[in-house]
Amino acid sequence: MSDLTLGFMAIGAMLVLIILGMHIGIALIVTSFAAVWVIRSPEIAARFVGAAANDAIRDYLFGVVPLFVLMGMFVSVSGVGRDTFDVFQWLLRRLRGGLGLATVGANAVFAAITGISIASASVFTKVAVPEMIRHGYTPRFSVGVVAGSSVLGMLIPPSLLMIIYGVIAEESIGRMFLAGIIPGIMLAAMFATLILVFAYVFPSKIFQGGVQKADADVETETLATAAVKFVPILLLVVLVLGGLYSGFFTPTEAGAVGAAGAFLIAIIRRRLTWRKLWSVLTETGYVSVAVLFLIAAASLYSRMLAMTGMPAAITESITQMGLGPWAFLFAYIVIVVLLGCIIDSVSIMLIMLPIVLPIAAAFNMDLIWFGVLTVLAVEIGLLTPPFGVSVYTVKSALNNPSITIRDIFAGTFPFVMVMVLALFILAVFPGLSTWLARM
Repeated sequence: MSDLTLGFMAIGAMLVLIILGMHIGIALIVTSFAAVWVIRSPEIAARFVGAAANDAIRDYLFGVVPLFVLMGMFVSVSGVGRDTFDVFQWLLRRLRGGLGLATVGANAVFAAITGISIASASVFTKVAVPEMIRHGYTPRFSVGVVAGSSVLGMLIPPSLLMIIYGVIAEESIGRMFLAGIIPGIMLAAMFATLILVFAYVFPSKIFQGGVQKADADVETETLATAAVKFVPILLLVVLVLGGLYSGFFTPTEAGAVGAAGAFLIAIIRRRLTWRKLWSVLTETGYVSVAVLFLIAAASLYSRMLAMTGMPAAITESITQMGLGPWAFLFAYIVIVVLLGCIIDSVSIMLIMLPIVLPIAAAFNMDLIWFGVLTVLAVEIGLLTPPFGVSVYTVKSALNNPSITIRDIFAGTFPFVMVMVLALFILAVFPGLSTWLARM
């Protein structure tokens, strides 16, 4: 049996283990270890695992993971999500569909200081959905706009998926963050356009009875109260992203400064008790360890694939088949979207990237542009059945039995179509992703 055949068998075994319920990191390690054992020997396999674990996360750069996670946790505790929504609700109160637009805008700002889609989905389900239903929006649209706009958290920097992609592809995380700015703003604008079209052309699709109820309560907000709520958020965004993009901070330093700033906001607002602080620290530890463990497992998996010669063999096969870069890109995106229906976004990247990155490089594709397309394609999987992590997050946070999983998936469908259109635009116009990153 050839090494290449063993490599394919290892991938097949890994997918079976994941489908049967094994944790993705454990599945990667077990199958990679077994493959190296068969190819070489048990001793080499053991040293292989040790070397991969040691080399994968010892770099200073990996401090960016717990620091940005910590910043996101402090932001969630401080009530920034609620305040951001209140400000956008006040600003957009005169527009039809204003609460939907406020949800998208607040999600975009919240994404710029957390970078985790699940956090956005959880926060705005509790904040925005009850308000929207109270003001005459249909439950299906209310949950759909929250779940749909939550994906902005993984595209607008800082983004956890961008960090993982940068590590696996060995690309600058700072440049990956820059590459996500224009696509993230573009996607948010496309979501807002979709809502306006529904509100003015097809009002029955989003309003109960086709009529939006008056939004008198928001008139209690003033410019002064809105400024008090929004200025701390704006300062945090400018401090973190401004320092990062100006070159004053490294990504790791930006994460540390952001965490400290979010900590101060939580204290000043008197939202941080000792119990909440302990909860934030422990949750940060859980998330960070899970992510770093996955990165270490992905490093072992990548080395195993390289040992079998699979990436080179697949690249050579695709070249001999005469598939051009566009055919390869189309097939890759379709596979990623389909995988998103059954497994989570991080797992997709860990499985696919070690295989496809050498092929993308062989076609002279810009790997930063390729990364933006990958993140957006993976994010579509957060909204598609049967897995749809963001959809299930909304359902669990909502705790409303009258709104079913089917309702949420139906509500997100228009946003999925917009994301597909955005994916096409970004594929055809690479400069939208690379312009800032290459400056």
